[in-house]
Amino acid sequence: MTVKANWNYPTAVRFGAGRIAELPDALKASGISKPLLVTDAGLANLPVTQSTLKILEDAGIPCALFSDVKPNPIAANVEAGIKVLRDGGHDGVIAFGGGSGLDAAKVIAFMAGQTRPMWDFEDVGDWWTRADPAGILPIIAVPTTAGTGSEVGRAGVITDETTHTKKVIFHPLMMPKIVICDPELTVGMPRFITIGTGFDALAHCLEAYCAPGYHPMAEGIAVEGMRLVFENLEKVAANPSDIEARGHLMSAAAMGATAFQKGLGGIHALSHPVGALYDTHHGMTNAVFMPYVLVENREAIETKIARLAAFLGMEASFDAFLDAVLKLRKTLDVPHTLGDFKVGTDKRDQIADMAIVDPTAGGNPIELTRERALSIFDRAVDGSL
Repeated sequence: MTVKANWNYPTAVRFGAGRIAELPDALKASGISKPLLVTDAGLANLPVTQSTLKILEDAGIPCALFSDVKPNPIAANVEAGIKVLRDGGHDGVIAFGGGSGLDAAKVIAFMAGQTRPMWDFEDVGDWWTRADPAGILPIIAVPTTAGTGSEVGRAGVITDETTHTKKVIFHPLMMPKIVICDPELTVGMPRFITIGTGFDALAHCLEAYCAPGYHPMAEGIAVEGMRLVFENLEKVAANPSDIEARGHLMSAAAMGATAFQKGLGGIHALSHPVGALYDTHHGMTNAVFMPYVLVENREAIETKIARLAAFLGMEASFDAFLDAVLKLRKTLDVPHTLGDFKVGTDKRDQIADMAIVDPTAGGNPIELTRERALSIFDRAVDGSL
């Protein structure tokens, strides 16, 4: 065999209902004695966050809370968090919440001891080597949604408001030391967020599976992750207290983020600029784009998708899988067009220009040209497959 590839596998994960109680032990194991808990503004005052802070208080662990984080985190959120971290003398970060809280927290921990501007560490070439490893604080990740999988990732997505672009800040040491995946923490999620994050996990797995290149470990993880989403997302939407189904979705989220080291593609490449320009929910935007990108890529992935469909218990065909995606979207009230997010064609050219240079575009099974990006966007606006 002549194939050569480099692989990475995620961090230590403590999975199971009630395991948030182990947070004090996880902090101790990671060498953190005075953590800063970073989450988004919407979660700060909810019971799930306050009860977590109470666990730390009862264990005698001093912990401050920083929650000035937008749903699509911006540089100002990171800068404010760094100031709180430094002023408080914190020696580690608890990344708590959905993708926004987790991403912002990881970048705050990463930037804690750096002297260069954050954008100097964008995931471009070997820019990550510019960082001082000694200035990166340890991270414990506690997801409260089941979608992004950021808890097992080595990067954070931050929006550059000066250019309205989402940028990936990367360093291997941004990988959390320990992850606590407790499905009970996701029970209070609104239905819209539950569904949107579930589709985010599905998109991660699907695009990783379809991306070109040789990475059978990633593909195997992606395939099983998709099975878990298809079998459990409807269950959770119908019964939010189904802890077993929520656990499976939490696993699928981490699996998607593990798999997409192989690559993403057109779904994310188009979703990122739409999210940056219109502040739409990332997972739901992925859900809208999913069938349109599938159809555009059909020629390159038809055989592979037929094999996937067979594994998922469907007829072994591309059309069967596409129909299953459309059915799942309809059952869960996912919008069929971008118009439902009040996204029109006024910025279509800008979105296409941003999509083709997005870091995820290179993983598309066929080259995401400007013409293809425009075609996919136009069909996602008018709803024609």
